[in-house]
Amino acid sequence: MSTAIYASRPLRADLADLLARLQPGQRIRITQLVRVGLRSWPATVTGVYRHTDSLATGLATERLVRDDVVVPIVHFTKDNGEMSSIAVDENTKIEVIA
Repeated sequence: MSTAIYASRPLRADLADLLARLQPGQRIRITQLVRVGLRSWPATVTGVYRHTDSLATGLATERLVRDDVVVPIVHFTKDNGEMSSIAVDENTKIEVIA
């Protein structure tokens, strides 16, 4: 059973399809591009998928609706047992590991 994923920006079609098909307990590999200043590098983590939902972020004051940013969040458990989550962005790559 998949949960509707709400986001301020549309997800890439391939990523949206994968997120809709993921089942709790599947092993996944997540790769994201980390940027600090002018440097960037890929960061990869593996673990067991738990669920996906959305996180509303934005300003803490009541302003315009467009000030809110809603991002998809993937929750998973790392191989060391740590429960973790990542915010999906345009550079996120998620793979199912057999």
